[in-house]
Amino acid sequence: MAVRTLPLLPCSSIDDITDFYEALGFTTTYRQTRPNPYVAVERDGLELHYFGMPGFDPADSYGSCVVLVEDTEPWFEALAVGLRARHGRLPLTGIPRITRPRRRKNAGGLSGFSLIDPGGNWVRFMRVAKAEPDPAPADESRLATAYANAVVLADSHGDPAQAAKILAGALARDDAGPSGDRDQALAYLAELQLRTGDGAAAAVTLDALSDRPLEPEIEAAVADLRASLSRA
Repeated sequence: MAVRTLPLLPCSSIDDITDFYEALGFTTTYRQTRPNPYVAVERDGLELHYFGMPGFDPADSYGSCVVLVEDTEPWFEALAVGLRARHGRLPLTGIPRITRPRRRKNAGGLSGFSLIDPGGNWVRFMRVAKAEPDPAPADESRLATAYANAVVLADSHGDPAQAAKILAGALARDDAGPSGDRDQALAYLAELQLRTGDGAAAAVTLDALSDRPLEPEIEAAVADLRASLSRA
């Protein structure tokens, strides 16, 4: 017998949830205001259900769910289009916000990202595990290892301050590491600094990536960070 489950997440306002997800290309499939506020949204087979709680503070939410997909990048790009149109930039801090797809060492190296919705819930997109997982790089640099640890701390455990501390220390110790690893670490450190409210430090970190060629993925991340700084 097939089994189907649906996440049921809290929010302070179903109106905020409806507006948010419709801007991201979702369709509202059910909505009621009485006797209890409730709304359901759907896009491409992903269904999310929300219930309203008067006085609920999204900053205190522990709501979370995992969305398993074949590939995280197309989902990220699709959601990013709606977020940029709605906010004029990619929201990387506050509520709502989104993280970029990154490999998670605590998930077998599979790519994942999180969408934090207006209810403060973490909707965690994870790539479906392969039958044969990709082997870890045998010659990973110390900086790449520190970056991977920071991703787990910030994007999985929700501790960007500790992740920034680890990554900043690794960058200071290993200032001659591979350029690609260093660029990746600097871009992520700037994001972590922005997420912890230190825009001045993020600007200094981004300056270290100026006037040099960057990989397209890192260049896109830097552009989003600069857009966020300009609105801070």
